[in-house]
Amino acid sequence: MTITGMGNRRAGQGSSVRRRAVAAAAAVVLAALAAAPAVAAQPSPAGAPAHASVDAGRGALLRTERVAELTGKEVAAYLGPEFTDAPVRYGVRAYRLTYRTVTPQGRPTTATGLLVLPDGGGRRLAVVSDTHGTMASRTYAPSVIEGKGFGRLSPYVHAAAGRAVAAPDYLGLGNGPGRHPYMDTASAVTASVDMLRAARTAAQRQGRQLTGDVYATGFSQGGQVAVALARALDAGADRHFRLRALAPVSGPYDLEKAEMPGIVDGRVDERSAVFYLSYYLTAQNRLHPIYRDPAEVFRQPYAGVVDRLFDSRHTEEEIFKALPATVGELVTDGFSERLRHPSGGLLEAMRAQDGTCGWKPAVPVRLHTAAGDRDVPIANSVNCARDFARHGVRVPVVDHGKTGHFGAFTKATPEIARWFDAVQRTP
Repeated sequence: MTITGMGNRRAGQGSSVRRRAVAAAAAVVLAALAAAPAVAAQPSPAGAPAHASVDAGRGALLRTERVAELTGKEVAAYLGPEFTDAPVRYGVRAYRLTYRTVTPQGRPTTATGLLVLPDGGGRRLAVVSDTHGTMASRTYAPSVIEGKGFGRLSPYVHAAAGRAVAAPDYLGLGNGPGRHPYMDTASAVTASVDMLRAARTAAQRQGRQLTGDVYATGFSQGGQVAVALARALDAGADRHFRLRALAPVSGPYDLEKAEMPGIVDGRVDERSAVFYLSYYLTAQNRLHPIYRDPAEVFRQPYAGVVDRLFDSRHTEEEIFKALPATVGELVTDGFSERLRHPSGGLLEAMRAQDGTCGWKPAVPVRLHTAAGDRDVPIANSVNCARDFARHGVRVPVVDHGKTGHFGAFTKATPEIARWFDAVQRTP
C-alpha cells in the first residue's frame, strides 16, 4: 500500500462477473430480449429539478424487516479469507428498511436499504453510511441479496467493528419501484440522506440511538456517492447528522477527464467498459438528451435490446452474455467520436455527476484506490485529490498497488474500519 501525498492527512462486478460471463450464448439472449415487451423509458420533463427540496415526509420509515442475525464467528466466516484482518468485535443484526424518498424529478417514491446494528456495545452508536458499487439486478442490493453477496460485506465489517451501518439500495434496486437511475448522483444522495433518517427511527425502535456522527464510505459507484453525500451533510442537509470522516474506495469522481477517457483508450478493461458504458448511456438518456434513437449510439443488433437489458431484472451475467466484447463492436463510429470529444447531452450528463470533490471538508478524508484497477482508473482519485487541494485541503490518496477493482475494496475496507476507530477516539 502506498499513500501519495497531496498532504494531510462490486463483489467484484468488474473482474468476477467477467470471469462468470466469458462463456456467452449471446444469440439466445438477444433473441429472447428482442421478443420481450419493451420497458417504458420514463423520460424526465425538460427542466425537471435534479432533486426535490426538503420534504417532511422524506425519510419516513414505512417498514422494518429483520433479514439476518449473525454471531461474531459467523460474521468472520461470512467475510471469508479476504477480510481476515477486519476488526470483528460483535455479531450483527440486519434489517431491511422501506422508506419514503424522491425520484430524480422530485416526485414521491419509496426505496429500501439495509440497517446493520452491532449485537453488543453501547446503546448510543455512530453510523457509517455505506454506499454500494455498480449493480444492475435489483436482487443483488444490500437489503435483499440472498446468501453471500458483496453488498453486505462492507456493512458487516463496519457493524461488527461497533458502529451502526445505513446502506441504501438506491432508487430502483432492492424492493424500490421503477428503474435504477444509474450514476445520477443527486438522487443517490437524496436516497442516502433519507436512508439515514429512516435508520435513525428504526434504530430507536430496536432500543439503540444514533448519535448523529456519520462516517461516510462507499465503493466504485458508491465511492462517488459517498463524496457527494459527505458534501451534502457538510452543507447541512440534515440537522441531526454531522460528518465525522470520509473514506471512499475507487470512485469514478471524474467522468469527463478520467473515467470516459479510460473507456476510450483501453485503461478500462474492455468487457467492463462495454457493461458500464451501456448501463450509463441508457440510464442517463432518461435524464439528459444524449440520443433520440438507440441506433444513433449502438450498433445492431444491440440497439434493439440494450435498453431492456438494464431494467433492474436482468443479472450482470445475463447482461454480459448479451453484449459484445469490445466498445468498438458496441457503438457506432459516429458515437465513438462523440465519446472522444463529448458535447451536448453527453457532456451535460457527465458534468452533472462530476465536481463532487470541489469543496473544503472540515473532517479527515482518505481516498482509497489501486494503480492496478482497470474498472475505475486511479486517475479518478488523483483528480479528486487535486480538486480538494484547489479548495485548500490536502487529501491523501491511498494506493493499494497492483490489485484490481475488487482487490482495492477488500484491502481498503478493513483498513477504513480501523481508521474510523481512530477518528472516533479523537476528541
